[in-house]
Amino acid sequence: MASHFEIELDKLKNVIVKIGTLAENQLIEAVKALLSEPMAEKKEVKKNEEKIDKLDVKIDEICQTIFALQQPVASDLRFIMASMQISNEIERIGDLAISVIKNSKNIKDKHDLIVKFNVAELAKQVEEITKKMNQCFLDRSETTIGEIFVLNNSIKKGTDDTIHNLMNEMKSNSKAVVSGMNLVMVLKHLERISEHCTNIAEHVHFMIKAKIIKHEKFDDKQ
Repeated sequence: MASHFEIELDKLKNVIVKIGTLAENQLIEAVKALLSEPMAEKKEVKKNEEKIDKLDVKIDEICQTIFALQQPVASDLRFIMASMQISNEIERIGDLAISVIKNSKNIKDKHDLIVKFNVAELAKQVEEITKKMNQCFLDRSETTIGEIFVLNNSIKKGTDDTIHNLMNEMKSNSKAVVSGMNLVMVLKHLERISEHCTNIAEHVHFMIKAKIIKHEKFDDKQ
């Protein structure tokens, strides 16, 4: 029979998985909004946002309860500490996904800009890194963590290049300024989502290896 401590740890893991899945779904809806694909109703997106906020609070409460009633050590302590950090990162991903949806509404002639600057591929990469973020928490796989670091590099480079090209477009075409600026904001939101996913991968690495590794150091090793 599982102890109260084990039950609380299992509850914490399940809530992290749940909030991660909700954030992933929010990002999927954000990409749909950006690419003008059919997305969930506004009420559903808002409801998911509220669920993410509530689960973020719940995770803090579970961690505080465990610290107050138990004396976790070693791997259990790392898991609890990492979970608190991961929860905060996921909550930010959910917020940024909502910002992508809002900014996407202000991009006129969206299809032309997205095709011209290959934005769809970049957005799909962010979808992929968000899925890998949830996968690495579940599997605690060092291989997946490495894939996240590599993918984040690709997203950062792709974002920088695309924003540079968009700026040149706006300089030569004044009609593209308003839409271009909103698209730049969307790209920066997506880049930050990728960075939060990478931060989570770092927390998972700490959880399984008891070592803090920044993805910049991983890149140097590669």
